[in-house]
Amino acid sequence: MSLQERCEERVRELGLPTQGQLTIAALCEHLSRHLGKRIRLLPLPLPQGSPDGLWVHTPDEDVVLFESRQAPIHQRHVIMHELGHLICDHDTAPVMTPEASRFLLPSLNPALVQRVLGRDHTHSEAELEAEQVGDLLSTYVNSWALQQEWAVPPELVDLANRLSALESPRSHLKEK
Repeated sequence: MSLQERCEERVRELGLPTQGQLTIAALCEHLSRHLGKRIRLLPLPLPQGSPDGLWVHTPDEDVVLFESRQAPIHQRHVIMHELGHLICDHDTAPVMTPEASRFLLPSLNPALVQRVLGRDHTHSEAELEAEQVGDLLSTYVNSWALQQEWAVPPELVDLANRLSALESPRSHLKEK
């Protein structure tokens, strides 16, 4: 089975409604129900030189972090790509020791940090697959329903502020 066929099958299995009918929020709600796990979007100013988005997988939920300063159309693309990783359940290789991750991100499980930061951000098969699945997902989202402003849920403000602290100057995030 080719990469294209495999990606089309993954998206078909999601049972999404008619193409072009969803908002990004409605897509995440549908995926949450389908996968049996909460999916949240978290906009924040990411450190200079970092990826424009990250998928954080935890036992209770999946969080898609994305650069808050990007244009809405680019944010949409990044969100779809990270959802592609989530749908494909891509794994990662360790990038730092558990001790280092505890020091940098004390409230996060070191295995979680390694899973997020360890993903190969090149043209690997996983990146190509996430890009293809993201492109297919985007056909289900109404392109006129781009979200212009994102609020950080109160329970994620602490995480967002810690990650944002890596960027200078530190920005102030508003709660939902």
